Amino acid sequence: MTAKAPSKLKSKSTPQKAKTKTAKKARSSRSLQEVVGPEVYRAWVSMLRVLVPGGRTHRLAPLLAAMLQYACSVTEDKQGDDADEKSINQSLMESTETSDPDEVKDLLHDAVAQLFKDAGVEYGRVGARGQQYSIADDAYSEYVYWFDMPWE
Repeated sequence: MTAKAPSKLKSKSTPQKAKTKTAKKARSSRSLQEVVGPEVYRAWVSMLRVLVPGGRTHRLAPLLAAMLQYACSVTEDKQGDDADEKSINQSLMESTETSDPDEVKDLLHDAVAQLFKDAGVEYGRVGARGQQYSIADDAYSEYVYWFDMPWE
């Protein structure tokens, strides 16, 4: 019986790992580079590589939000070129229709995570008191409230 139990576990876990790799590969293939082009994307990667390690989150979040706003404007100019529901272009267009930062995160986080990965920097941070926070999460809020002017 002992010999059969490990083989059963192996056969069950192997297909699950394959599915995970496939799903992960499909998600990570979405990149903002598809929208803004390689030249702009390389500039963004370079900026993040230099600015994130010593940068303050309250300054970096608006920068990332501006990158997302730019990607949206490029997508609007190309509207109709990409009808795939799962495309980064479609997600960017849908992100302009919500006022919830969590919905924006659901739509765009894989592409944002890929941007940070390409830059070789982390978007997650830990405060002096041990609390975890994220440049990306703060950027989604900045992005949602981009056109708000509370003084008006």
